[in-house]
Amino acid sequence: MRCLILLTVLFLDGLLVNGQDKSIQKLYVGTFTSEGAEGIYLCNFNSETGDISLAKTFKGIDNPSFLKISTDRKYLYAVSRTTEAIEKTGGFVVAYKIEKDGTLQFINKQVSNGAQPCHIDVSTDGKFAAIATYGGGTTSVYPINDNGSLQLASSTINNNKLIEKDEKIVSHAHSIKFSPFDGKVYSADLGTDQLNIYNIKNGVLIRGDQKFVKFKKGTGPRHFVFHSGGNIIYVISELNSTVSVLKKESGIWHEIQNISTLPAGFDGKSYCADIHVSADGKFLYGSNRGHNSIAVFNINPGTNELKFRGTVPVEGDWPRNFTLTQNGKFMLVANQRSGNITVFKIDRETGIPEFTGKEIKLPAPVCLEFL
Repeated sequence: MRCLILLTVLFLDGLLVNGQDKSIQKLYVGTFTSEGAEGIYLCNFNSETGDISLAKTFKGIDNPSFLKISTDRKYLYAVSRTTEAIEKTGGFVVAYKIEKDGTLQFINKQVSNGAQPCHIDVSTDGKFAAIATYGGGTTSVYPINDNGSLQLASSTINNNKLIEKDEKIVSHAHSIKFSPFDGKVYSADLGTDQLNIYNIKNGVLIRGDQKFVKFKKGTGPRHFVFHSGGNIIYVISELNSTVSVLKKESGIWHEIQNISTLPAGFDGKSYCADIHVSADGKFLYGSNRGHNSIAVFNINPGTNELKFRGTVPVEGDWPRNFTLTQNGKFMLVANQRSGNITVFKIDRETGIPEFTGKEIKLPAPVCLEFL
């Protein structure tokens, strides 16, 4: 009888442990060390309850403002903003190995080939990393070795050299992504009001037949997300607080809709930052810095156009980045100026996030990346 009881206790205990293991997700937080942070933080997030706690801190990197984990979840890559006194180009791209417990082990780093590196992506096959530099206006590609280390950049495009001489504008490359659909590389340029389009061949960026999608002057495209089998791109613009819906027809991208992220009547200053689509493809979200809210949109299943549903306060100041859990239950928002990450539960039917009252205080959080 004692043996049976003991086995039952052990079985139930095993179920509990396994349940905890499955619900606890590791979350890496990129920060600005120039604003009081210590580096990259690792948090534990319970995807069933919404609880969040700090697990580890990884120091020794300046301003890891954007992070990206490889598809195989073995490596984490970060862009690092430095001063010219440390690196004349103004920054680095840094590679880490992810240990089983989530610990980051430094592998190597390469120069960013442009000031203020602000965004990084990794190709789905794990062979290349690509970065955008806001201050330098450059986009670069780095081959990745089998051990996760970065080679020197195999290709760097200075987008300022592509600007027509009579245009008094400066490139501010703000994001870059490998398309999982057409094999191209896309980069939003806030300074030139363009979504640039590149082919990549043998690690070299080459401008495509359609070189870019041009937006209205002063729009300031910042981040973007692919949707609907690769024929739709949603672009969020920092300077005029809008989302543009791009559609590809006969191989050419063009804008079919532009819609505000702010409620009618708001006349204050606000600057968009991040954008994400829900896992079920029904809703789109964008962050408003200044209005300090998340804009919520319904996605029309037929046309992929957007309907504005409203905004939700982020319970903090300056929501630079946010992320959604894989199970679709929660949204986490990184509020840079108030130094907190707030947790929202998402209504599956309406898509509206509701503040759970749960948060964690961390200095200058600016990027959230789930393992």
